[in-house]
Amino acid sequence: MGNRRDFLTGAGGWLFAGAIGGVTQRLARGADLGPAVLPRGTLESSTLASLPGKVPLIKKTWRPPNFETPVSYFEQLFTPNEAFFVRYHLAGIPRIEASTWHLTIAGEAIARPYQVTLAQLKSEFERVEVAAVCMCSGNRRGLSTPHVPGVEWGHGAIGNARWAGVRLKDLLARAGLKKEAVEIAFDGADFAVHPATPDFVKSLPLWKALDEHTLVAYEMNGEPLPHWNGFPARLVVAGWTATYWIKHLTAIRALSAPFAGFWMNPAYRIPKGRFPVVDRFITQETETTTPITEMVVNSLITAPASGSVVTAGREIEIRGVAWDGGHGIATVEVSADAGESWQRAALAAEHGRFSWRQWSYRMRPQRPGRQIVMARASNRAGTTQTFELIFNPAGYHNNVVQTVELVVT
Repeated sequence: MGNRRDFLTGAGGWLFAGAIGGVTQRLARGADLGPAVLPRGTLESSTLASLPGKVPLIKKTWRPPNFETPVSYFEQLFTPNEAFFVRYHLAGIPRIEASTWHLTIAGEAIARPYQVTLAQLKSEFERVEVAAVCMCSGNRRGLSTPHVPGVEWGHGAIGNARWAGVRLKDLLARAGLKKEAVEIAFDGADFAVHPATPDFVKSLPLWKALDEHTLVAYEMNGEPLPHWNGFPARLVVAGWTATYWIKHLTAIRALSAPFAGFWMNPAYRIPKGRFPVVDRFITQETETTTPITEMVVNSLITAPASGSVVTAGREIEIRGVAWDGGHGIATVEVSADAGESWQRAALAAEHGRFSWRQWSYRMRPQRPGRQIVMARASNRAGTTQTFELIFNPAGYHNNVVQTVELVVT
């Protein structure tokens, strides 16, 4: 897909390869570093640290940079850009000048290959916006039992934002898709420091690439994309996990055969038939595994935090968010007695089927002691969060009903 070092040299950018420690400021430890059940050593090695342009986030790894959003920021409908999580697979992080960046649309299944600048994206194509959850496939991996390898994310490898840009299908239409096209592949400007590391290239089935909610986005919450979230343009695949949301996008290729690359197979696979997903990536399926695609229905209690002290007889509000792959949230139920009984929470306004939905539930603890609060979401496709982990070796799709313990005094 091209030499990204040459691309960056031509673009006048500079390389940010493995230099995280030189520009981040290590801050004091905080209490909001993740669930206590994370694997041994995870919390001990975590710090709150700030990347340029970001508020202090939970450092998971320095190289490549992987930083998690503290749960307190999810009290907002749209996650602030400066608090949005950061996820990279490769340690060579580009710094790109908007004025010299360009995107190439080509491939054997394209009739009229061309290049487009950021200015052309903004002036020659219709601007569209979609509110959508961006969630790392491995969000909550650290909660897997038994533990599995990988970045041991807690609850914060996720965020909700308003993404604006152009429809991918409009870019492909100008290029002239041939009837032989079966998948569309995407590459970004980030690169591996070690030459043997596979380039991070992903593909989409043609039908998903042509979906009106699949964008090449250049804005996030009404502002230019932050550097750490893909400036100057990234792919937005609404409803699907963020492995497909390629950052610093530089090349789009239309393919006449399924893409064969490491990050499609063996990476980012789940056991076939184990999860209640609708969106299938059939050209990439095998007899036993399939690529991860849509997000499963899930919810998060954002307040109060587990371990919070509350007063018996005084009303409190349980708050949170719920999301899925785009079917839409139908209900959220809350239990104040460790799952013995359930009551419906109040749902806030819907901001599009790909956005998460805020919810709240008022309760009045009656007796001093420890009280277990749980929340579970159901979507309009008829699926509900599970009480038992559907185990898989990569720790994907963890949508186990969350438990919060309150201390009633």
